[in-house]
Order: sequence, then structure tokens, then C-alpha cells
Amino acid sequence: MTSLLLFAQAPEQIGWLSRKLLGVTLSSAEWVLWLLVVLSVLSIALMLERAVYFATHRLPDSESLVIKLTRGDFEAVRAAIQGKKGMEAAVLREGLASTAQGPDTVEQVIASTVARERPQYERYLSFLGTLGNNAPFIGLFGTVLGIIKAFHDLGAANVKGAAIQQTVMAGISEALVATAVGLAVAIPAVVAFNVFNRQLKTLTSRTNALGYALVGSLRAEGRKAPAAGEGH
Repeated sequence: MTSLLLFAQAPEQIGWLSRKLLGVTLSSAEWVLWLLVVLSVLSIALMLERAVYFATHRLPDSESLVIKLTRGDFEAVRAAIQGKKGMEAAVLREGLASTAQGPDTVEQVIASTVARERPQYERYLSFLGTLGNNAPFIGLFGTVLGIIKAFHDLGAANVKGAAIQQTVMAGISEALVATAVGLAVAIPAVVAFNVFNRQLKTLTSRTNALGYALVGSLRAEGRKAPAAGEGH
């Protein structure tokens, strides 16, 4: 602390580069708080968008569809996924449309569809993960700027005794707000990132189960299944 006071009270002993950097860091750290507020609003908006997307792009009755596929009731599955959106519906729709070409082709179509649909669910998740990892550092940066300014103001002020402690503590407590805000932004982002990743893993597993059931049913029949619109 003594060295910081000497640093603030003897600017003529500071090098040119240090003076320039000090002039930059002595600017108000409030812009860091505004940046965190903007990032917080953006992250909340993305969380809501992802929550709606995941809720509207899934099949609620995939377990019953697995049973129907295992029994070879492809027409009932086609009717169940009509107008549905999401990875599961896309895999079944394109897989059933390719049944006339045999199980090997259907298996490749399913893998291709999963690879195509998965990025739609991963969209914006990298932003939430990055924000969760780096928001505390942004807040810490604001805190460091605030502490530098507090000690500089202390060195420039003509105060003694208890006034020194009051000046320093007031400046540091104000600076720590940035760290608190950074943590408040990061924690929900990390939680949302983990939740959505878990949901995506579950959805991918359910999609694979549907694909395996379709391919297994085709192979069990030992023949090419009828295409859409044809009878069994």
C-alpha cells in the first residue's frame, strides 16, 4: 500500500509509458458495468430463445414411436411426425423416405441428417459458454481500474488519519461492484450452457434410438420396406 501511495504522489518519477497507461486506466470504470449489463441482457435473450427452440423442436412421444418402428408400423410413424419440427422428426421423415433403398442407405441418411440438424441446436451456446467463462474477468478488470483510481485520488487528496482509510475503503468498495456484477452475469450463463448441452445430448440419444429402431426393423424384415404412399 505504501508503494502505491508513493506511486500516486510522485508522478514525476514515473516513466513515459507508465504515465500514458496510468492516464488511460484513470478513466471511469463505469463503462465496464455498462458492458456487463449489455452482455447480461443479451445472454438472457439468448437463453429464452434457446429454451423456446428446444421446447418446440422435439417429439414428446419418441418412446412410443420407437415401439411402432420396431413393429414395422411405418405409416403410423409418418402420420405422427407430420408437421413436426426438430432433429427427431427430420431423421424419421428422411429415413422413412429412403426405406426403398435398403437399411444401409437409411443408416447413412440418418447420420447425415443428425449432422445437419445438430448445429441448429448448438447455435448461440458457444456465446453463453464464453460469457460464463470470461464475465468474471471483465468484472475483475473493472475492479482493478477502480482500485487504481481510488489510490490515485488518495494520493492527490490532502487527507490524513482516518480520512485516508475512509477514502481508500470507499473507492475499493465501489470498485468491487464490477466483480460482483461480473459473477452475476457469468453464473446464469454457465448454468444455461450446461442445461442446454445436457438437453442436446438427451435429444441426440433419443434421435439415435429412433434411427436404430428404423434400421433394425428394416434389417429384421430381410427386405426393402415400402416407400411413402405404398402399402406394406
